[in-house]
Amino acid sequence: MPLANIVWVDDEIESLQSQKLFLESKGYAINTFASGFDAIEFVKKNNIDVVLLDESMPGITGLQTLSKIKEINNHLPVVMITKNETETLMEEAIGSQITDYLLKPVNPNQVLLCLKKIIDNKRLIAEKTTTAYQQQFRELFMALNNNPDYNEWMEIYKKLVFWELEMEKSDSPEMQEILSQQKNEANTEFFKYISKNYSKWMQPKNIEAPVMSHNLLQFKVLPHVEPGVPLFFILIDNLRFDQWKAIQPIFAESFRILEEETFYSVLPTATQYSRNAIFSGLLPVDIQKQFPQQWKNDEDEGGKNLFEEDFFKAQLKKFKKDNFKTNYTKVLNHNDGQQLVNNIHNLLNNDLNIIVYNFVDMLSHARTEMEVLKELAADEKSYRSVTKSWFEHSPLHTALKKIADKKIKVIVATDHGSIKVKTPYKVLGDKQTTTNLRYKHGRNLNYEAKDVLAFRNPNDAGLPVPTVNSSFIFAKEDGFLCYPNNYNHYVNYYKNTFQHGGVSLEEMIIPIIKMVSK
Repeated sequence: MPLANIVWVDDEIESLQSQKLFLESKGYAINTFASGFDAIEFVKKNNIDVVLLDESMPGITGLQTLSKIKEINNHLPVVMITKNETETLMEEAIGSQITDYLLKPVNPNQVLLCLKKIIDNKRLIAEKTTTAYQQQFRELFMALNNNPDYNEWMEIYKKLVFWELEMEKSDSPEMQEILSQQKNEANTEFFKYISKNYSKWMQPKNIEAPVMSHNLLQFKVLPHVEPGVPLFFILIDNLRFDQWKAIQPIFAESFRILEEETFYSVLPTATQYSRNAIFSGLLPVDIQKQFPQQWKNDEDEGGKNLFEEDFFKAQLKKFKKDNFKTNYTKVLNHNDGQQLVNNIHNLLNNDLNIIVYNFVDMLSHARTEMEVLKELAADEKSYRSVTKSWFEHSPLHTALKKIADKKIKVIVATDHGSIKVKTPYKVLGDKQTTTNLRYKHGRNLNYEAKDVLAFRNPNDAGLPVPTVNSSFIFAKEDGFLCYPNNYNHYVNYYKNTFQHGGVSLEEMIIPIIKMVSK
């Protein structure tokens, strides 16, 4: 069985016999033709892996042959081999979707390398990826067990995401399982770290705390506003770091990425807490104190994120930045997105534009409810794929492309991430206990202490006290909190769904990316 079935078309094919023999000695089946017409007929009737194609041939040119072959099989790799170095020919060949371009004279090893790159590329990359991860496995293990600080935790999580994305190229279920176990171990240690340090971070003016939701604008956005260069701060709701990496190449087509950083979401890692903290520049406990009419606890009636723009303006005033010309746009549906596309050029007149885009969060919730989305986004890999497909065809991408040729700055961030939940934990509570799966608060919570991060006094976590004697609990790692009533039904319904609100690397360590137009 040959490694691959190759067609080589050249009007001087007799002079290439030594190359043919060399490639055959390496395990390839080489079918040679002196005419493009003969090669086309052969491709019609046979399964071919690669075509090597001369350009200058009598009767039918290489480009014409290429066109006919692509009509037969658009995905068949074709390598153009020619003496012609003209730029127009190269551009036309590339436009016709050639896989590679070699200039004559070519030596046997050059052709062999080209074939390996095309045919064995996936296998070679998979082998290299597996070997490289095996080498770094121990480094990650050492880092996890070396008391990492908040900066080191961000680096550990970035590396885990890097290897998760690299492992998509590998066909090794064993290595993917090892990586999955290492991620689980990382989340176990991260939960311990957050349990030990979170309340310290909430203390006023703690200079040893990381950048978090409530000081994100102060440290990472407002310093970049400058006259004459519009800044677009785009908050894509519920965007994990790995999902950012999925859409990064699309941004890179139009923008130069300057900084790819992360920050920490406040707890609960849920929209009404984290996003209000971002725009107010305050912890939730302080939002309630300063804006008692606008703040709503989980059990209160009405929308929980209706006053972000008011909070944002108050934050600008606090930092004496209220002279900035600003605009706040929230996109909740496709119609809002189209309005953004139509209005995007008008936003160039502002110093700072806030755009809140609420798609990924809707995808997460809809996936829980709809069987078809559970199939489309069954795991992290497909969840990333759906996110990428959405962004590529979204009004947000369309709007940004319309202004990519202008001198602008763009900062992309999110409010929190999400985690695929697998492990149910029982929680007892009274009628006032909230229904969230990754966190709960109430007066009479009964739970296993080892299963959650608990704050008897919510103020210790920078949170308001919803009712007298209320406490907050947060699910750890991939856990979700269920009531004993109808327990099995809810466990089966919510298991393997993407949820947020609790303590995990995926929910808490989230992206903030700075870029400029090219």
